[in-house]
Amino acid sequence: MKRRDLLRLSAVPFLGAARAQQPDARPNIVFIMADDMGVYDLGCYGQKHIRTPHMDRVAAEGMRFTDCYAGASVCAPARSTLMTGQHTGHTTVRANASTATGRRVPLRQDDKTVAEFLKGPEWRGSFDEERAYKTAVIGKWGLGEPGTTGLPNDHGFDEWYGFLNQQHAHSHYPLYLWRNKTREPIKGNSHGARREYASDLFEREALYFIDRHRYEPFFLYFTPTVPHAKFEVPDLGPYANEPWPEEAKNYAAMVTRMDRYVGSIMAKLKETGLDERTLVFVTSDNGGTSDFKPFNTWGPLRGQKGAIYEGGLRVPMLARWPGKIQPGSVSSMPWAFYDLLPTAADLAEVRGIPRTVDGISIVPTLLGKQQNTDRPLYWEQYSGGFQQAVRMGRWKGIRKGLDGPLVLYDLAADIGETKDIASANPAIVRKMVDYLATCRTDSPDYLAVPGR
Repeated sequence: MKRRDLLRLSAVPFLGAARAQQPDARPNIVFIMADDMGVYDLGCYGQKHIRTPHMDRVAAEGMRFTDCYAGASVCAPARSTLMTGQHTGHTTVRANASTATGRRVPLRQDDKTVAEFLKGPEWRGSFDEERAYKTAVIGKWGLGEPGTTGLPNDHGFDEWYGFLNQQHAHSHYPLYLWRNKTREPIKGNSHGARREYASDLFEREALYFIDRHRYEPFFLYFTPTVPHAKFEVPDLGPYANEPWPEEAKNYAAMVTRMDRYVGSIMAKLKETGLDERTLVFVTSDNGGTSDFKPFNTWGPLRGQKGAIYEGGLRVPMLARWPGKIQPGSVSSMPWAFYDLLPTAADLAEVRGIPRTVDGISIVPTLLGKQQNTDRPLYWEQYSGGFQQAVRMGRWKGIRKGLDGPLVLYDLAADIGETKDIASANPAIVRKMVDYLATCRTDSPDYLAVPGR
């Protein structure tokens, strides 16, 4: 090897370190999403029995949102809205399975995810490959089976490790996981053994990803499968001797394990010097699924996972970015998962976001500025018959079928959605009905008719 080649190779770490020290307003983005964790499972939202010190610290050092929403009340469509920036009236995956065929629906080849926008479109009007983010999804995907058009590596993710579909993800001790497009056996779980806890493997991979990409901007979508049922965990930790049902102890231990993952990632960001250059979000994919008596996971909300009421849609959401987000701040601005894509694009200085994206950038709110809280938020759901919901400011409307009567709630006075006030507010009802008439497109995979 020639001397100049040796010098070039030996200089690579120093070039990387120098690049890392150059000022760059674009943050790394880490989006951490639990599976079926309720708003009120976290201490910073009032939980008294489950220990979540790391998530509570994220809230204390950043912003806590009181009115953040999943894109849907169940797994796959919530993740589809997160990736595509489209609500369930437009995104490709609108339910866990097609109501027409009963099969899972993958993302289409032409669906563009947040990862693709962070890698490919123009920055400030010109393309610059070196400004592309490194991207990874680790945990549960839920948007494409093997051999379909919905695989993570075909939608902007450089690295992928985890469960492709939600059914496989019901096991916390799987026999295999996917690494990119290769099925990788988990030897510690073969022959009935239970030595490798899936979400612990995801934690390891996430930390490794941060280590390897400390000198370049990255987007990490970390989505472990706790505290999703079935409720099983390697140990009960501080809850072993609590006088609770066994399932409740397991659930609490799973939430606290999720908290540990958040703590590990925050520690790694500090260790690598990335803390002040990284925006971290912490949330859950939909509303809580279990309401064990000691915990009051659903709090005052009506419904749970699978319901189009607040209990199925409202999620915890924390955001931390030292030097940018005011520590200990609280925001009541309503926003939803489909706002992530335009927010990430705004932060990464990406231009050319298409009009088909339903979300808006919430960067002004993150930075402590006022934003419009009256713009509509929309959901549709297919379990229990086709249903629609819309939130406009303090008002929440729900209707069954495309032409059913609209039920109206005032969330500011009735967060539990107990009193229909439609008859007393005809102007609000009319405004919502007009919006519902134009806010969605039909899909051959999801039939928008009552009872389907």
